Amino acid sequence: MSEYLEKARVYEMDAEQMIKAEERPFFHLSPRSGWMNDPNGFSMYKGKIHQFYQYYPYKTQWGPMHWGHAVSEDFVKWDYLPAAMAPDENYDNFGCFSGSAIEMQDGRQMLVYTAVREEEKDGEEIIRQTQCLAFGDGVDYEKYPSNPVIDAKGLPEGWSPVDFRDPKIFRFEDDDHYSLVVGGRSDDGSGSILLYESMDGIKWDFVTVLDRCRKEYGSMWECPDFFELDGKYLILTSPQSMQARTLEFHNGNGNIVVIGNYDRKLHKYTREGVYAIDFGLDFYAMQTLKAADGRRIMTAWMQSWESSHAVPEGQRWFGQMILPRELRIKDGRLYQMPVREIESYRKDHVAYKDVYLNKSVVLPGVNGKVCDMELEICPNGPEYTEFRVEFHADSQFHTDFIYHPKDGVAIFDRTYAGFANDINNKREFAVRYQGGKIKLRILLDRFSAEIFVNDGENAFSAVVNAPKEADGIRFFANGNVKMNLDFWKI
Repeated sequence: MSEYLEKARVYEMDAEQMIKAEERPFFHLSPRSGWMNDPNGFSMYKGKIHQFYQYYPYKTQWGPMHWGHAVSEDFVKWDYLPAAMAPDENYDNFGCFSGSAIEMQDGRQMLVYTAVREEEKDGEEIIRQTQCLAFGDGVDYEKYPSNPVIDAKGLPEGWSPVDFRDPKIFRFEDDDHYSLVVGGRSDDGSGSILLYESMDGIKWDFVTVLDRCRKEYGSMWECPDFFELDGKYLILTSPQSMQARTLEFHNGNGNIVVIGNYDRKLHKYTREGVYAIDFGLDFYAMQTLKAADGRRIMTAWMQSWESSHAVPEGQRWFGQMILPRELRIKDGRLYQMPVREIESYRKDHVAYKDVYLNKSVVLPGVNGKVCDMELEICPNGPEYTEFRVEFHADSQFHTDFIYHPKDGVAIFDRTYAGFANDINNKREFAVRYQGGKIKLRILLDRFSAEIFVNDGENAFSAVVNAPKEADGIRFFANGNVKMNLDFWKI
């Protein structure tokens, strides 16, 4: 073990003791100490769920990237393991950036990651990104002595060695080889997904450019994933420098799913549609695994780069992951819902049927900052113009989900969620009109809200910062609304 990794492991173990359990999210993974961003190595290994993450244990801001590590048996409760990697080699002196993991046929767990090297040439700083390996037993890892395994020589002509990162390794069930997708930037300045193959996971051959941005969806495509789901082949990626388009895509660092078909013999991918995955204020760098029971499960960083400076005063950790989600394809679109395992944590069930709303209402037993609720809303007479639910609320603070059925628009507003920073607090997204009816699943944790609309047709993620005393939940309608509600504490 290098001195850099040993130092990180000693530090995180001590720093963890300084963070009380109630100061963390209850069921969202946060860093053991310091800073967290992209999920890495979200995978199954020896029957357990592993989630690594981009990590700087020493401060609540980005620094030379390490790999943090946690393990779970149910996607909900996570136990920390020692940091897996530190930037301790010449080829990764600027950081061990994002990557993935897989269980090898020989029983080892292999980590694939982007090594970033910083050097000077003629007085100018130069960054190089290459793909590297580490092997381990689920706790301790050793970097491959012949790293990197893919460098600039493995790029197609015209692709940049400066923007070449975030490898995702996988195997189709009937393949005799490993596959790898990596984000790259071509000479036209836009993003692409490069596909590689290997028989042993060590020697990699470039196969094809799986798909290209062509400046339609942002620029550099980060954190790609590629898998088959319900008869379609999906590419997930996080484009930088997106331009807003209708209510589907927002400015800045975005997220998209490309749904299409793939000829595995000819290595030809054909798009059918491109959509946003999550419409929230905080969602980036998705990664999936295939669970033992066949479900495709997705995690992501529940944070945005634009607001990553907004660290609450006194907080010793920063960054968290979404509650992992089950994915499926329905009517040509991606649907997503929280992993069903969260339901085993529900308690203190409260149910209301046919609650008539035409003003602000507070329901007995419906309150809290850590809870799960399912709502069904429908008009009661002439169509209403607005439904609103407020949570993380008291007399000063509240976060709002608002639905305007006639406009077919939902609005999330965290203006009064407790942030002292001037960050983006409001976003709109389109909701398919169903005669004023809408179904909502709202999961609240101490520092976040995740909202699923109409059984997962839309999803929305955001962090909040209201004090622990702000645990109220209120409902409001402009017009006449009938609501059914099931509510659980978690």
